[in-house]
Amino acid sequence: MTRSRLDSAYLTAREALLAERTRAGYWVGELSTSALSTAVAAIALQLVDAEKHRAMIDGGLHWLAANQNPDGGWGDTTKSFSNISTSMLVRAAFAIVDDDSHRESVAMLEAYLNEKCGRTPAERAEAIRARYGKDRTFSVPILMTSALAGLVPWNEVPRLPFELACLPQSWYRFAGLPVVSYALPALIAIGQCVHHHRGSWSPIRPFAKLASLKVLRRIQPSSGGYLEATPLTAFVTMSLASIGKADHDVVKEGVRFLVNSVRPDGSWPIDTNLSIWVTTLAVNALAAAGDLESLPDKEQLLKWLLAQQTKERHPYTGAAPGAWGWSDEPGSVPDCDDTPGAVLAIWNLEEANGYCHITYPSPELKWIADLQNRDGGFPTFCRGWGTLPFDRSGEDITAHSLRSLHLQLVNAELTGSNKTLKTLVGTQFPPIGYVPRGTESRIRRALIYLARQQRPDGSWLPLWFGNQHAPDDINPVYGTARVLAAYRDLDLKDSPECRRGVDYLLNVQNADGGWGGAKDCPSSVEETAVAVEVLLDLTDDPVVERGVHWLVTAVESGRFREPSPIGFYFAKLWYYEKLYPIIFTVAALGRARSKYSHR
Repeated sequence: MTRSRLDSAYLTAREALLAERTRAGYWVGELSTSALSTAVAAIALQLVDAEKHRAMIDGGLHWLAANQNPDGGWGDTTKSFSNISTSMLVRAAFAIVDDDSHRESVAMLEAYLNEKCGRTPAERAEAIRARYGKDRTFSVPILMTSALAGLVPWNEVPRLPFELACLPQSWYRFAGLPVVSYALPALIAIGQCVHHHRGSWSPIRPFAKLASLKVLRRIQPSSGGYLEATPLTAFVTMSLASIGKADHDVVKEGVRFLVNSVRPDGSWPIDTNLSIWVTTLAVNALAAAGDLESLPDKEQLLKWLLAQQTKERHPYTGAAPGAWGWSDEPGSVPDCDDTPGAVLAIWNLEEANGYCHITYPSPELKWIADLQNRDGGFPTFCRGWGTLPFDRSGEDITAHSLRSLHLQLVNAELTGSNKTLKTLVGTQFPPIGYVPRGTESRIRRALIYLARQQRPDGSWLPLWFGNQHAPDDINPVYGTARVLAAYRDLDLKDSPECRRGVDYLLNVQNADGGWGGAKDCPSSVEETAVAVEVLLDLTDDPVVERGVHWLVTAVESGRFREPSPIGFYFAKLWYYEKLYPIIFTVAALGRARSKYSHR
C-alpha cells in the first residue's frame, strides 16, 4: 500500500466526517430506524386516540409490512436478524390496530413465531421470559403489550412493584428493584397496568397509585420522551391509556414526543439522537489522528460541549451535577460513558487552544470518581444499584473512566509533580486488601477489576456493543480494543494483561485483513477500525498493516459509509449509527498516517 493511497483515504474519511457537522459546529448523526419502536409507537397512538392519529398508525404498519425479513420476522433494525421480542411486538401491533390489509405479513409472522417460540400463548410467554432471565426490564413490557393485544393471558405477565417508586430516591439502590435504574418509568406505568388488569392483593398498592404517578410526571423531561426513547415512552403511554388514563399529563406529553419523533417514511427511531456521544467521538478521533487543526470553530464547539454539562442534580437517577448524557435533548441522562468521553474531548480541544479546563478536583472528574463500585469497576448510571445490566460495572465503561481519570495525573506532571503513572500503580497489582487513598487508589482498583474480568483468551466484553454474528451476540473485539486503549493511555502496554489482549486481537483477525466482532465473524468497518487504531500503538506486528489496507479499500469503495448493527441500546436492543464507521475510520487511518510518516 502506498503512502498516497493512505493519505487520500484518510482525507476522504475526514472530509466526510467534517461534512456531517451541523451549522452550530457539532455532530448529531442519525440512528437507525427501528421496527420495535415503530410497532410500540403505533400501539400507543392507537390506544390513546386511534381516529386522531390514524395516518401515523397506518404509516407505521405499512412501513413494518414493507420491511419484514424473508423469514417472516423482524429484527431491531433493517439490517438485523429476526428475533422473537421485536416480532412479538409487531404481532401485537397488527392485532391491536386490527388492520386486515396486512394479512399476508401476519401469516408469515405467525409461521416464524410458531417455529421460534411455540404455537400456544403459554409457550410464547415462556420463550420471552427465558430470553431475558431474571431481568424483567424488557420481558414484562413485551408480555404486557402482548396481553393488551390478547395474545397471552394476563396471568403470564409478572407483576411489577410500582409502589417502590414512592420510596426516597436514595433508597432505590437498597430496594431490590426487578428492573434496571433507567426503567423506573416502566416500573411505575406497567406496574399499574398489570395491577389494573390482573389484580393483586396488597394493602399498599391502592394508595401508591397516585403517589407513583406524581413521580412519573416529575421525572418526565420537557420533551415528553423518557430517555428520548420511543420504546420506553410508548410503553408508558400505552400502559396508562389502557387503564383509562389517556387524559393524564404523562400520556399527553408522551404522545407529543411520539408525534414529533416519527420519520417521513412512517417509522420511528430507537432514540432521538446521540449528539453528545458522536460529537465527543468525532473530536477524540481527530485528536487521535493528530489532526484537530482541521476542525474549524474549535472554540465554539468547546463552548457547546461545556454548555451540555449538567448543572443540577438529575431528577431521574439522582445523579450529581457535573456530568454529560448522550444527547443535548432533555431526556438524556448523565452516565459514566458519555462523561469520560466529554472529559477527553474537552481536554483535547483545550489542549489545542493552549489552555486547560480539566483539573482536579473538578466536578466532572469527581463525578466519575464517585461512581466507582466496590468491585473497582464503573457502572453506567448509578453506583451500587444492583447486578442487572447498566447498573453493574462494565469493562468498557471502566476503561473509558480510567482514561479520563488519568488526565489529572497527566495534569500533575504538566504542573510539576513529576509523578508518573508507573510510579503510582507499579508493574504489579497490589494485594486485594490494599487500598491507598486518592486517585491512585481508584486507578489501582479499576485495573484490578479489569484484570479479573479479562477472559482466558485475553479478551474483554463491552456492555454497550455486540455483534449479531457472534455467539450470544457478544463483541470481544470491540470490548478488547476499548479496554486496551486505557492500557495504552496509562503507559501500561508491557503489562501481561495488555499483551494478552493484543494477542487476542491478532489471533482473531480475518483472512481478508479485517476484524469482525469475534473470531470468524464477517469483517466490518467499525470493528476493523477500533482494532487497528489501538494495535498501531501497541504492536509492530506487520499483520496490522493488512488491517490498514482493508480500511483504505473500504474508503475507496465507499463501504466506510455503511454502518453495521453494532450498538446495543437499553435492554440489548440493536441499533446502528451512520457516523460510527466514519468516525472510527478517521481515528484508525489518522493513527496509521502518524506511524507510517517516515515512508
